[in-house]
Amino acid sequence: MKLNVGGMDRILRISAGLVLVGLAATGTVGAWGWIGVVPLLTGAVGFCPLYPLVGMNTCPMNKG
Repeated sequence: MKLNVGGMDRILRISAGLVLVGLAATGTVGAWGWIGVVPLLTGAVGFCPLYPLVGMNTCPMNKG
């Protein structure tokens, strides 16, 4: 599993995930907010399983 999620992408994923999970935990957005776990985990791990399927890579260390 190679890293394919770069710095700014990781920051945005983790931030969005935390916001969604926080809103779901407080009952503001309902159960759909728990989908925020997905961007939170992909940002924390640095790998998005969808990226290789669509040919994307935002990690500068793996380009070239």
